[in-house]
Amino acid sequence: MPIRTRRWRGLLGALVSLSAAIGLTAGLAAPAEAAGTTPVAVTKYSHTSESGDWVGQGGSVAYTPKTATITVEGAAETLTVRIENDAVWWTVQLEAPAGEKLHPGVYRDAERAGFTTGRAPGLDVNGQSRGCNRVYGQFAVNQIEADASGAITTLDATYTQRCESADAPVLKGAVKYHAYPLSFSYASEPGDYVGQGRTGTHTGATSLFSLRSWGIGGLSYEASGKREKWSALLVPPVGESFEAGRTYTAERGNGPGTAGLDVSGFGGCNAANGELTITKLARGTDGEVTALAATFVQHCEGAEPALRGTIHYYA
Repeated sequence: MPIRTRRWRGLLGALVSLSAAIGLTAGLAAPAEAAGTTPVAVTKYSHTSESGDWVGQGGSVAYTPKTATITVEGAAETLTVRIENDAVWWTVQLEAPAGEKLHPGVYRDAERAGFTTGRAPGLDVNGQSRGCNRVYGQFAVNQIEADASGAITTLDATYTQRCESADAPVLKGAVKYHAYPLSFSYASEPGDYVGQGRTGTHTGATSLFSLRSWGIGGLSYEASGKREKWSALLVPPVGESFEAGRTYTAERGNGPGTAGLDVSGFGGCNAANGELTITKLARGTDGEVTALAATFVQHCEGAEPALRGTIHYYA
């Protein structure tokens, strides 16, 4: 593995913490102001059903607040998502294991919510007068937040459900309620040293994310989970600030007209070149970045194989 050094032109100062890892909190405040496109909280529901699945009848649905009323009732111990309009109704019930609260993570071996045994988590998806007597499934919570009263203010979850037997046709679904995108994904071409030719996606169910300011106008981003740890140092060109909607020519060290880009994962670069696009960027009242969406292409040591990635930090 090459010995790595960090040398950046035009940067001073130390690392200043902006944001910490996710969890069950009192709620994520919406970004105070944005440069370019303001991050927007997402509320939607969708599911797909295999042929023979009793609940979904082999079909698929997708709803947003424009086509249905989507609400969440309950608290972190057990909650129910309701999707309703004049023609349809669906409910998704998620239940933490006995004595626990729902938090970001994967809940396997789920039984029917309200009828669980032992420490099994609970899941029950039903609608249009169809439901399961026995549920075999699992669900993942990517984000969940509550207010001071315990009411759910943010939810991002996915599920798989089988009715009556463990090998029955599957119903798969996803629900977002006032959730901001939070993920990291990458695709590494064969021969790329940093990504080792692999692809992967990190979400809140499996991984922790952080974003901190770095030096003058720079950002240090980390994603950790699934036995992987990724870091990305993003720095605007000398004398500039990052702007949403701009694509920057990038090198490992920034300079006039050139952004700094240094992404490491299974390995790192001593020298790199590529491209960085800031798609969304929000700042708080103090000017610090609170939300970021970006894509990047990085070539390590001047090699042709590329590492491509997408960052969503509440944007």
